[in-house]
Amino acid sequence: MDADRRRTAEDSGSVGRDGAFHPGRDCRWPADHRHRGGRVAADAGAARRQAGNADGRPAQWLAAAAGNRRRSGVTTRFRITVEFDGRPYAGWQRQDNAPSVQGAIEAAIHAISGETVQVHGAGRTDAGVHAAAMVAHFDLARPFTPFRLVEAINGRLRPQPIAVLDCVEAPGFHARFDCTGRAYRYTIINRRAPLTVQRGLAWQVPALLDADAMAAAAQLLVGRHDFTTFRSTACQSASPIKTLDRLDVARDGELISVVAEARSFLHHQVRSMVGCLKLVGQGRWSAATLASALAACDRRALGLNAPADGLTFISARYGQVSDRFTIIDDRSEL
Repeated sequence: MDADRRRTAEDSGSVGRDGAFHPGRDCRWPADHRHRGGRVAADAGAARRQAGNADGRPAQWLAAAAGNRRRSGVTTRFRITVEFDGRPYAGWQRQDNAPSVQGAIEAAIHAISGETVQVHGAGRTDAGVHAAAMVAHFDLARPFTPFRLVEAINGRLRPQPIAVLDCVEAPGFHARFDCTGRAYRYTIINRRAPLTVQRGLAWQVPALLDADAMAAAAQLLVGRHDFTTFRSTACQSASPIKTLDRLDVARDGELISVVAEARSFLHHQVRSMVGCLKLVGQGRWSAATLASALAACDRRALGLNAPADGLTFISARYGQVSDRFTIIDDRSEL
């Protein structure tokens, strides 16, 4: 009850002739404005609703509440799931001179809240790479319900190809450091006819690929290895050693899907592995050639790096670590 009384007191006030809402203040208008069955009171209520949010609280009240929460260090952590088409962006990570997914979401949040936030993602996708379910989090001082927050962010993001799919309050959650597994899907369209609907979302390979040979060779890469051969020269990870939990290849008609899962990946690792598996599928490489390339620990041994178009971040796992392999990669490199 005490909280309700305080809120009622904070919300009390009236709209002055300037059209602004003044908390705790009685802005009496001249007598010539107080006529026709309380029209002024109705206008004042409308002005107050227009100045506030959809709950009817005035904008001044919300700003004051957010300021108090900020000064006292009180914030709410939100966990969101994001879907995006990576083609217009230089990657997930915010950059000074190029558009990024992180930067676009942060700008949208600032526009609706007035707060400068940092959005932390479960993964840091490269330029042109897509996401079907990127998990992220951020902190806000201004009070929002998850539903209204999703609606507001998506409204600000339009018409960019980014959408927030869901949102929940998640105290203590960290999208990046709490993540125990990340999964990517690489899509190959194995046909001669040009792509139309999936153009920019898949890698078209006209030559017939042997998906069974690709699937068998892929298992040579599963486990804990030095993946230097499959690592970009621009990779900043302190170690090339990673544990690959899963690398599956499956064909469905002209569609070939490669799904990779690990606690973390090196820069360009998935694309490099897919490029070499494509060579196996064409018969240009054998499984032994792939094994030799892995053992070489030399980027010059790489056969081919697949384009970004076909790569999509599909899931982030939280909770129990996969027990298929017991090695956990360095947390600082995630």
